[in-house]
Amino acid sequence: MKAQSRRGRAMFPALAFFVCTLGSAGPGGATIQYKVSISHPEQHLFHVTMTIPDVNGEVLVEMPAWNALYQIRDFSSHVQQVEAFAGTARAPIETVDKQTWRISGKGTITVRYGTYWDDVGPFATQLNGEHAFINPAMILLYVPDRRTEDVRVVMADLPEAWKVTSADLLGLEVAGAARNFILGAKSYDALADAPIEGGRFEEFLLEGVSPHISVVIHGEGWRKKRVEEELKRICEYQIKLMEGSPFEHYTFILHIGKGAGGGGMEHLNSTAIGIPSDEYLSGVAAHEFFHLWNVKRIRPAALEPVDFTKEQYTRALWFAEGVTSTYGAYTLVRSGIWNRERFYADLSDQISELEARPANRWQSAEQSSLDAWLEKYPLYNGPDYSVSYYAKGQVLGVLLDVLIRDRTDNEKSLDDVLRAMNTDFAKQGKTYRDSLDIRLEAEKVVGGSFEAFFQNYVAAAEPLPYQQVLRLAGLDLRKTEHQRAVLGLSAERESGGATTVRAVDDGSPASGAGLRPGDVLVSWNDGEVPRSLGRWVRERQPGETVRVRIRRDEKERALEFKLGEEKELLYQIAEDPHASEKAGHIREGLLHGVTHVVTVH
Repeated sequence: MKAQSRRGRAMFPALAFFVCTLGSAGPGGATIQYKVSISHPEQHLFHVTMTIPDVNGEVLVEMPAWNALYQIRDFSSHVQQVEAFAGTARAPIETVDKQTWRISGKGTITVRYGTYWDDVGPFATQLNGEHAFINPAMILLYVPDRRTEDVRVVMADLPEAWKVTSADLLGLEVAGAARNFILGAKSYDALADAPIEGGRFEEFLLEGVSPHISVVIHGEGWRKKRVEEELKRICEYQIKLMEGSPFEHYTFILHIGKGAGGGGMEHLNSTAIGIPSDEYLSGVAAHEFFHLWNVKRIRPAALEPVDFTKEQYTRALWFAEGVTSTYGAYTLVRSGIWNRERFYADLSDQISELEARPANRWQSAEQSSLDAWLEKYPLYNGPDYSVSYYAKGQVLGVLLDVLIRDRTDNEKSLDDVLRAMNTDFAKQGKTYRDSLDIRLEAEKVVGGSFEAFFQNYVAAAEPLPYQQVLRLAGLDLRKTEHQRAVLGLSAERESGGATTVRAVDDGSPASGAGLRPGDVLVSWNDGEVPRSLGRWVRERQPGETVRVRIRRDEKERALEFKLGEEKELLYQIAEDPHASEKAGHIREGLLHGVTHVVTVH
């Protein structure tokens, strides 16, 4: 895809607004328009008025069934009291299905409705007394056959001192005491890809980075110097790696602190990130910023055009997400945020994660990509049922990089493949054919075949050749066995923040203590429930006592149990002191992002 234009956009929106009128801001009078009122944010209810011009007899409006995650989440379930008007008269409105309404009328049709949201970002939408975070596709209806038309949004009735920012912010309208923030986009799809933040956030530009990059922060306990330095290193490295930026202005929307959610979501010219503290920022930001190229512009054909009504399958998420994780790790080590030992440890963790899952023996990277839509089901996420296309794709990216460097005597690398795909697809406005075009681009860079690699390790689930390939980069993969602590339960954090027990292992101490599926974890060892119980238990020893408070049948009770134990096989990457000169050059090439011809004597 090509970068979205910025018609009339203030370069630094929250600090340099221009004043405009409703008739002059953004697209013209025939534009589909929305007014979003949030006069009482503590009620968590957005009041939306949608104005549709040029209707000839009837019009269909729909609410997307999915966005931000590969999950059908039926955003229409949040909608209430849909009504329609033709002029000032009520217009007949018929519910067609769970997400579609048919309205009869001519001329300009007005649709009014409320939608309730109080789920933390970045994958959801939230409105409360502190702020508003909006993924537009979760609250705004669209006209299916008019998605390519200009759209305009007015954010109205905001609390005093609140401001609004987005990649599509046009400006600020002031009429009397009212303050309305105006947003516009060239299509509904572009608007859906530009999250909106409202509230009393802080905002600043990354100094010395071109084009302009804004950082918007809602939260507490973060250090500006650390945020600035890490984001600047990440952005400068990746822009240099990809030989230029694809945007005119980029926005980081950061939610930092307790209850801020977890993870990041990429968008065309922005990202939304939720993290408990700024210590987690660099890992998420390096991944999300690289999505500017890989997935948002270097894009699988299977994902275009977006179909908001049903699942959209692709075999390429191992590349779109997994290889993006490869470059997240590359960025951190090459920019100096990580040292080489941290890079090796991260790669070792991905290999250990893959090898600990029995499903790795049968689920390929492509199959994992296709099955992404099953991730909302707890059973599917178990180790016997699936592997992560993030982890498998990240490892495949490193292995492919080593093989490219080895075959070309370190003259070419996976970097060249990404740059070639950016030139041949993204800059041409073209999409690529899932794994096929990735392989063809790699073969073009190398001048030889990668058919066996893609057939065995991408399309099929043959054991990955870690040791053989890593040895070509002067790296040794070692295996160790030890006893590790196990919880004896699995739990899932809901979008609203509550953590619910999904399964309890038979015969485990947790089962013996009376823990059951469906129990809501209220507290954990007299404190907050860890955001990642998997990460928490990895830092504990077998036999440690866990005290939990649960809610079951509207009643709370305290339970206590000990952590169980099981054998675990861990993988650890270390540098081979006996590596050849060529392998040593390849290793340093990986770590520093450089290539040069290796002369083998």
